[in-house]
Amino acid sequence: MPNQYKQSVLIVDDEPLNIRVLSQALTPWYRVKAATSGAESLTVATSDDRPDLILLDISMPGMDGYEVCAKLKSNPLTEAIPVIFITAKNATEDEAKGLELGAVDYITKPFSLPIVMARIRNQLLLKTKTDMLEQLVSIDSLTGVCNRRSFDEILFQEWRRCGRTGSQLTIIMIDIDHFKNLNDQFGHVAGDQCLKQVASSLKNTMRRSSDSIARYGGEEFACVVPDVSHEEATELANNLRQKIESLKIQNPIRDNPQNTVTISLGVATTSPNRSFTAADILKKADEALYQAKEKGRNRVIATLFQNPEAIN
Repeated sequence: MPNQYKQSVLIVDDEPLNIRVLSQALTPWYRVKAATSGAESLTVATSDDRPDLILLDISMPGMDGYEVCAKLKSNPLTEAIPVIFITAKNATEDEAKGLELGAVDYITKPFSLPIVMARIRNQLLLKTKTDMLEQLVSIDSLTGVCNRRSFDEILFQEWRRCGRTGSQLTIIMIDIDHFKNLNDQFGHVAGDQCLKQVASSLKNTMRRSSDSIARYGGEEFACVVPDVSHEEATELANNLRQKIESLKIQNPIRDNPQNTVTISLGVATTSPNRSFTAADILKKADEALYQAKEKGRNRVIATLFQNPEAIN
């Protein structure tokens, strides 16, 4: 199996020998990463290439394995990653504490490699099935992009993260102009095909892995764009508008001089804090979208606010 398709395992242990033994056993089957401290393990676990499973020692200097596990389970980015403790601590209360913190298994040293491998295999198989089920309930079946439920979860997670880091967060609301006319003239099959093309084009134009696009409902889409300035977000929105216009999907109507499918976009950018909520920025983006449609469609209206007084 090509390396990029293998599942990844993060080994966290302050003893190089333990890492070497486990790495040699795991490398033929998995992509293996290693960390020698709790702090380093959290950095690896929250990277873009997050591990599928973590093997975690308890007794480490500084941040011990219990604290690492607690932090992993309290972070939306890592809470679903299965953690297996591999440790010399063999007291019943130690194992109970590890499982109560959210670990899926607890293996004591000295360990048997065949047993470790079997337990890793079982947990990764379970994770694969769970991930597939999660994808089914979070993806819009027609367009293949995220659905409304998934969008709400992503927005909540990014709102919290940007609030902690002081980063800016942008919401882009998108509506296909005169979509009802397209459905009425060409039928729902053509309408569905249009939705698929628009969704695919929007997704491909948003190239960063941190950006998210969702079908928000009907012919409306929504994007979560973290860590960009107001100007960058506005530029992205204009790129999205131009990309859809370039598809030249036919939609002849008197009020549409292009006679092709276009989109209107509302952009709202802010720096999240406790003075207001994610629902507030969503409302601002929706208001901007309404203005874009009122002013003639096929355009971007963008707004920036930095304090709760901007929300009314």
